[in-house]
Amino acid sequence: MAAVTLPTHYRNVFAELGYAQAEIDARIENTFHTIFYGDEAHRFYHPTGPGLAYIEDTGNHDVRTEGMSYGMMLCVQTDHKAEFDALWSWVMHYMYMQDGPNAGYFAWSCQPDGTPNANGPAPDGEEYFAMALFFAAGRWGCGSGIYDYAAMARRILHSCLHKGEKPGTGRPMWDPENHLIKFITECDFTDPSYHLPHFYTLFSLWADEADRPFWAQAARASRAFLHKACHPVTGLCAEYSLYDGTPHNRSDRDQRHDLYYSDAYRTIANMALDYAWFGADPWQAENAERLQKFFCETLCGRTNGIWEIDGTPLPGEALHPVAITATNAQASLAAGGPNAEVCVRRFWNTPLRDGPRRYYDNCLYFFALLALSGRYRIWPL
Repeated sequence: MAAVTLPTHYRNVFAELGYAQAEIDARIENTFHTIFYGDEAHRFYHPTGPGLAYIEDTGNHDVRTEGMSYGMMLCVQTDHKAEFDALWSWVMHYMYMQDGPNAGYFAWSCQPDGTPNANGPAPDGEEYFAMALFFAAGRWGCGSGIYDYAAMARRILHSCLHKGEKPGTGRPMWDPENHLIKFITECDFTDPSYHLPHFYTLFSLWADEADRPFWAQAARASRAFLHKACHPVTGLCAEYSLYDGTPHNRSDRDQRHDLYYSDAYRTIANMALDYAWFGADPWQAENAERLQKFFCETLCGRTNGIWEIDGTPLPGEALHPVAITATNAQASLAAGGPNAEVCVRRFWNTPLRDGPRRYYDNCLYFFALLALSGRYRIWPL
């Protein structure tokens, strides 16, 4: 395996553009307070008793592994251990599956009272849980039981790769041959926004030793896959893709998923963070510039539409326009040129979203805020 060099400096793009550090810090603190402790119209973190809390998907009125793992990542990056532990305790109490073929995974959706809505996992939750737990171990140290963060992260990743090796034990979350993450364990296609090569690079250092070569290869495979999944002119990708990068639309769903739509917005933000941390793929910077050019020059700043990945507009409006603004700005960790500054300033002037769809937008908003201020960091073991 090639040696991995961890970053020693994290760009503060806001400061580079002249924003005062006190103003940046206040924006981060206010955003955390609004999401976690604001009034009922704005927060979506909900304590449910001593040492337990959940993040609500306010658009669907449920609790998802996506949101719980996002909340944990936001907490470890902002040094809020009590909230991190409360979320993780809720996850282990209500979402962790101990029986059946999916034992060792997490039910991807539950009701706010903890009743499962599903008996299967969503791989983006597992990969974020593992990374947040490793960072917690690096930042705060490990406790015992479920608070032995590093041991729990390794347990999750072991399940992700080794399920199905014995009959009746479910299926793995990564394809063992092509090293690409699946959309769900039962399928043979993927979601480009699930591909987190920067996480896999760290898993190759900290996961079970026997699995580290797999994670190193997974990082390389995901970077190569994203070249195929993103359009060569617009930089856009679909929500779902075949392993060769072709946009994929599930035939069993009414809603199309071969478009640039909700899940897909995260992809450029993920690539930009990978570029900022490791700089392993110069193409990521080029793709970020293509995407920003599409939104800034072709669309003149419009972020409320639906598009084919070649940029063809379609009827309807985006469910999460603030998420587009946020991820376009986070792309500036990789992109250069005039559109990078335009996207960051547009994001800075955008408030948190109100209303029932605020959960997804505001999670991506907070991630972009941390990334662009140099506060989305690796916390090494």
